[in-house]
Amino acid sequence: MKLRFKTLWCTMALLAASWPASAALRVLACEPEWGALADELGGKLVDVAVATNGLQDPHQIQARPSLVARARNAQLLVCTGAELEIGWLPVLLQQSGNPAVQPGQHGNFAAADYVRKLEVPTLLDRSQGDVHAAGNPHIQTDPRNIALVAKALTARLEQVDPAHAIEYAQRGADFARRWQQAITRWSAEAAPLRGVPVVSQHKAFAYLYDWLGLREVAVLEPKPGVEPSVAHLQQVLSTLKATSPRLVVYAAYQDGRPSDWLSRNAGIAAVKLPFTVGGSDGANNLFGLFDDTLARLLGALKS
Repeated sequence: MKLRFKTLWCTMALLAASWPASAALRVLACEPEWGALADELGGKLVDVAVATNGLQDPHQIQARPSLVARARNAQLLVCTGAELEIGWLPVLLQQSGNPAVQPGQHGNFAAADYVRKLEVPTLLDRSQGDVHAAGNPHIQTDPRNIALVAKALTARLEQVDPAHAIEYAQRGADFARRWQQAITRWSAEAAPLRGVPVVSQHKAFAYLYDWLGLREVAVLEPKPGVEPSVAHLQQVLSTLKATSPRLVVYAAYQDGRPSDWLSRNAGIAAVKLPFTVGGSDGANNLFGLFDDTLARLLGALKS
């Protein structure tokens, strides 16, 4: 009996010695922008996996087995919220069986909870298409929102992983400083865009327009999430004479044919924007996302 106990104790000691003294916090981000932000704030303290990529529609994701496994082992889930992931995240959380990341727990973080939402419907009618009751969920297109989310996410990282709270606070302060400097630079560069009338393929850039002062004068989709027919595009075209838009804008994950059609027939530039990290070669991190977005908009305006 003593020998068996000694052997068991030695085995446990060896296992304890082989386990990392400070294992990285396992983070699952629903969208690339939040994965990139978690990396900025956590560095080597976090192990980040992302459920989607920059060329996927974040509304429509499959809860595949590999993703369920990630959710099952996650210690912190970072998503947009505001019903963006309503079509797939509840299923993923249910299948994961992970109590730490369920809604209402410290391990469940919804970025949209920390910003002012735009386009909140006064009357919710699902017949109007993919309408979100909480407002437009695409908050990541305004860098000022990223700053607010970064502050809240830093606090959540400190709460979930208190052993490294000081390091998270330091990284959060450093990111806030660098990010504010970038916002100041971007805002100055974007001055020529203020007041410019634009057409959107999808209601994806409300926050970008709010920041830059761009004026959305038409949307190509007849209803949010519904692809426009040629007849509808012709109808939109007929209404544009009074507003004289300069650009038609669409996200990298979208089929750009409706925007290209309007570009040809209205004689305006079609601009494909990265929308999130990984949406273009230049948007390889959060800073690159806005560098590339502004470069594309300004370049199209000059053309």
